[in-house]
Amino acid sequence: MNPQRRARVMFNFKALIEKHTDELAAMLSAEHGKVIGDSKGDIQRGLEVVEFCCGIPHALKGEYTQGAGPGIDVYSMRQPIGIGAGITPFNFPAMIPLWMGAVAVAVGNAFILKPSERAPTVPHRLGELFLEAGLPAGIFQVVNGDKEMVDAILDHPAIGAVSFVGSSDIAQYVYSRGVAAGKRMQAMGGAKNHGIVMPDADLDQVVNDVCGAAFGSAGERCMALPVVVPVGHETAEKLKAKLITAIEALKVGISTDGEAHFGPVVSALHKAKVEGWIQTAIDEGSELVIDGRNLVLQGHEGGYFVGPTLLDHVTRDMTSYKEEIFGPVLQIVRAKDFEEALELPSKHQYGNGVAIFTRNGNVAREFAARVNVGMVGINVPIPVPVAYHSFGGWKRSGFGDQNQYGMEGVRFWTKTKTVTARWPDGSADAGNAFIIPTMS
Repeated sequence: MNPQRRARVMFNFKALIEKHTDELAAMLSAEHGKVIGDSKGDIQRGLEVVEFCCGIPHALKGEYTQGAGPGIDVYSMRQPIGIGAGITPFNFPAMIPLWMGAVAVAVGNAFILKPSERAPTVPHRLGELFLEAGLPAGIFQVVNGDKEMVDAILDHPAIGAVSFVGSSDIAQYVYSRGVAAGKRMQAMGGAKNHGIVMPDADLDQVVNDVCGAAFGSAGERCMALPVVVPVGHETAEKLKAKLITAIEALKVGISTDGEAHFGPVVSALHKAKVEGWIQTAIDEGSELVIDGRNLVLQGHEGGYFVGPTLLDHVTRDMTSYKEEIFGPVLQIVRAKDFEEALELPSKHQYGNGVAIFTRNGNVAREFAARVNVGMVGINVPIPVPVAYHSFGGWKRSGFGDQNQYGMEGVRFWTKTKTVTARWPDGSADAGNAFIIPTMS
């Protein structure tokens, strides 16, 4: 199919996702546990990438230089890799498969999706909607499995490129094995995103933003904000007091509870892991301000619920600070000044996202320029870029040199071919045939 016809399929696919949003959200929440509103946000952020792909003919245009040499023109074209694959996590069963699969298919590839075994239903439904949109059978395939399937994808000689999102240890493994097999790879890992709170920040807005970013989706987001860094003692004390009030008002419930701020974590094993990290933080010397462990909802006593947890006086040498908890746990790490606050995310092993809250434009500008992190929010707690930019972290948050979706995605899922063409007029100097071509 030519790019325009592929774009028409993407337009159809977009319309079908919009038509079935309620169905997809209910399906996602029932399997994952996140509240319905959050599931709709999951779908919407993926849909925005599909909207970007509706303009794929424009994104695939190459470059052309007329008269690069005597009678010589040079032009480039973007051609698909052939077969690509995506390996996606449980926490965004709609968004991340669409980030990968929509772009890969729109540029002309066949695509194999291996969703998380903990949340495979929505990815399968998306595959059905792709077929209904007019995508030829076999172009978008969904396969189930665990590590054995992942390794089969990484080792298969017909697959030319693989995109992965998951924990950093697995991301590093996937990246290394895929590169060793000669594939183009991108592997997005974990995170420990910081929110820097300057003394001039609007603390009421900060508390609202931080609570949503730290506890939304039960903290199971790689772009969650699990560390808040107040600058100065007075800022820390004021922020802490306001956080306590706000957190105590949060409601945990089942996914269909319209009043719930967030639902359960994904599994019993993950609940035990998150609660284990809370105990580790206490053992390391953190102050437990609000304890979310042992939360039980009447009528749902077997649910995997963890309440919002707040820890203060966390320090950079603590393991609970160094590692990703991936649950509804917010840690306060106090900084004495701007330089110390800047240093914390810059020197952390993860570099996915960071936010600064301030009214001072110069401070914000300097922070954005100097911080060693891939995505920066200025008074924006979850700085996930819009679909026509791209998503990608630094350090152990991202392996590979190209980001997700946007033009970075187009470049990842295509190869550039450059053509140098000459139509001789019969006056060539045969004596120069053995000299490397130059512009002299």
